Amino acid sequence: MPAAGNPAQAATTSEPAVTDAPLILVVGDSLSAEYGLSRGTGWVAQMQKRLEDGELTASVVNASISGDTTAGGLSRLPALLEDHHPDVVIIELGGNDALRGLPLNLSAQNLTSMVEQSQEAGAEVILVGMQIPPNYGPAYARQFEALFAQVAQQTNSRLVPFLLEGIA
Repeated sequence: MPAAGNPAQAATTSEPAVTDAPLILVVGDSLSAEYGLSRGTGWVAQMQKRLEDGELTASVVNASISGDTTAGGLSRLPALLEDHHPDVVIIELGGNDALRGLPLNLSAQNLTSMVEQSQEAGAEVILVGMQIPPNYGPAYARQFEALFAQVAQQTNSRLVPFLLEGIA
């Protein structure tokens, strides 16, 4: 996944259109930042369109950055929570941690801290899981996949087990 910090690869953060509508904050990596896709075609933009087309009115702020890790998301989260006061926080991070071979317990700690900070700010949290390619070894792959369920259970947050279910 691309390195963080390249503005051309960062998702745009839009201001909420309706102030009374619930606000959904997405903190993710390239999968949420539309890396390699035409703007407006990624899953976050598609979610926004479905919300607009449906009966539920909500604003979406996509604060995703290509190449981001759980440590990067954790460092950015306090300012995002303060600036946006989200009702829902979707955390889609961890894939880059695994691709870099970072210790899984550190990724779990970072995700747990992100969930807890979001909950303390009054937001519901949806944790989005990821899987890694099998060449990292079956034990590491199983442990990585399981950490999302463990964090979700430990923090009483919602879980989407695998973002790319049915795609990859």
